[in-house]
Amino acid sequence: MSTAVRASAFNEPERPKNLQIRFTTIGGAFVDVIGLGEHRMNRWTCRGCKDSSRFPEEDYLARIREKANDHAAACRAIPLT
Repeated sequence: MSTAVRASAFNEPERPKNLQIRFTTIGGAFVDVIGLGEHRMNRWTCRGCKDSSRFPEEDYLARIREKANDHAAACRAIPLT
């Protein structure tokens, strides 16, 4: 049995302005954390299932990072573009 890591079959999309972090979902889509860094006004958006954070005006990077990573770890949606 091979233990080699398989490269994603999907290409990484263009990086939006103010991209802070990008996670890969189980399905191969990407979850982008966009915002101003440590300050408020950060949000995450999944490019697979199109879900996103609910209250970006309240989200500091330290809090939203965990939420975005949790979503990426559970989301099985694949990129449609």
